[in-house]
Amino acid sequence: MSETDPGARRKQIIVGIVMGIVMGVVISALTQFWLWLPAGIAVGLAAGAIMKPPER
Repeated sequence: MSETDPGARRKQIIVGIVMGIVMGVVISALTQFWLWLPAGIAVGLAAGAIMKPPER
């Protein structure tokens, strides 16, 4: 298994969090239930953590 670049890994986590925030805001706005926002952030963080690392 190849080593991943820490900068790429950090960028991947940040992209996941941003995607989660966007998803949480959209779902929260549609449902008027604002607890979807932290749930979206958690899902984005998890997705960023488990995504396949980018190739060098």
